[in-house]
Amino acid sequence: MYSKHQETQIAIISFGLIMLVCSLLTSCKPQPDNKNTAKDTGAFPFTLPESKPNRDMSAAMNRIYTDYESPRPENNELFSQFKYTELIGFDYHDHDGTISRRDPSKILLHKGKYYVYYTHRHTPTPPQGHAKSSDVIPSADWDLAEIWYATSTDGFTWQEQGVAIQRPEKPLVGWRSVTTTDILEWKGKFYLYYQGFMEASGKRGDDCPVALSYADSPDGPWTPHHKIIIPNGSEGEWDQYSIHDPYPLVHDDKIYLYYKSDFGEKGNLVRMQGLAIADNPLGPFVKHPLNPVITSGHETSLFPFKKGVAALVYKDGPEHNTIQYAEDWVNFEIASISELMPYAAAPYVSDAFTNTTDGRGITWGLGHFINVATQDKFHSMLVRFDCDLSQDVHDPQMKKHRVNHKPDVYYRQGLSKTQVDRISEENNKLLMSQ
Repeated sequence: MYSKHQETQIAIISFGLIMLVCSLLTSCKPQPDNKNTAKDTGAFPFTLPESKPNRDMSAAMNRIYTDYESPRPENNELFSQFKYTELIGFDYHDHDGTISRRDPSKILLHKGKYYVYYTHRHTPTPPQGHAKSSDVIPSADWDLAEIWYATSTDGFTWQEQGVAIQRPEKPLVGWRSVTTTDILEWKGKFYLYYQGFMEASGKRGDDCPVALSYADSPDGPWTPHHKIIIPNGSEGEWDQYSIHDPYPLVHDDKIYLYYKSDFGEKGNLVRMQGLAIADNPLGPFVKHPLNPVITSGHETSLFPFKKGVAALVYKDGPEHNTIQYAEDWVNFEIASISELMPYAAAPYVSDAFTNTTDGRGITWGLGHFINVATQDKFHSMLVRFDCDLSQDVHDPQMKKHRVNHKPDVYYRQGLSKTQVDRISEENNKLLMSQ
């Protein structure tokens, strides 16, 4: 019999012998070929690799493999250029500024017809500014407006059907103007979310929370809920003054409603996007604790894509002119950078309300142009856009890397008189100093 001390020594020696034998056996085996795992050296190859190469690269080269679906834009399903077509069926009074149509909703397909809802202003004069506004004179393009709708069978020619949401009587939400609507289809019923103005536009933040009307048919009649659906934030919060551009989608059996708010000092406003979630179209909606979830953009335009959601971030902020993506529907990353993105994009989203986990993307929709006349006749008009942000369409013409503009496009961005005077003064000082 061995003592406990002797048993411990024998165990240690046995373990050492076993490890020695294993080491010798391993050294006798042929070693794997490391040629495929060795880090590449030398100059970057002439043919751009589609997958990330194993080599030291600059931050920019790393980024095109880690941040984008493909290093080549034409192979990125979330990259597209945009084409525009004038719509048939809308009259604008020879563009005298008394009729305006803007801020369309997502396109709804129902029983063989496309539906679109939009802000419609028909006033005796074009906008006159807040100081000159009255009960009949608008302060802004969206003041004294109602929500109208139109239908189409091809997306190019539309038949205007008339008013969907009228302004209610004072002091109900939206008595001054109802604008910037979007559509939700939920369990066989239809819901229009919109901004309800209770004063003429032009004051700090355009205080206008989200209101709602509902119907059994996309043709109405629409029943107003007469309650604020998403209230402005409390004092000191980023969205204390405005909840603009409500945009509902269905995800995880819930309504995900994205919205824009303006915060900061007037004249230097910062525009970002928030998210509020509800189990029921009438609420209550709970604002996401990570708001804002998109740091740029104006009217929010989103669509399910694969497992997540994509956003057209077309104007305002450090990440404007980008298409962004969030697999978790909250944390957005830049997926591509584009040009001539549509203002107030309102795409046809076939699976907007289907609870999909494999979003197919978009190929067309409506938007608006705002610079269709001189300032004294200011108004907006609806327009069609086409693109390829779809898993099902592959259109090489939409994947061109750039847009070629004629010289007059650049010249229209000319210097103002103030800028010309400043440059002239700077130049004279420089010449006199010689």
